[in-house]
Amino acid sequence: MKNEFDFDPEDLEFEDFDKELEDFEDFDEHEMEDVQMRTAVLSKNNMVALLCIKTANAGGAICRVDPREQNPSVQIYDDPVKALEWFTKSLQTSKKNGWQIVYNGLPLQG
Repeated sequence: MKNEFDFDPEDLEFEDFDKELEDFEDFDEHEMEDVQMRTAVLSKNNMVALLCIKTANAGGAICRVDPREQNPSVQIYDDPVKALEWFTKSLQTSKKNGWQIVYNGLPLQG
């Protein structure tokens, strides 16, 4: 390794994911106009958290990356409306708990 950003992908160790998440891989097979994505970046006490949602006609998924947790968490929904409802509730709860929403929009690229 030349620096901290150089890595060999084979060195990354991924544990087996929950069987519930197996369907998540097929989520990208829908046409792009059917898939909607949104990312919220939150900040609190020098911490940054992410809350992301991805929906399609087949359902939705919410991913939360909390700096206080060791691993991200993903919830899968059969209904895209329910996924959006829980995404919105989660953002509201985060605000009540002192998190500031720094960004809420399309996923950041680059």
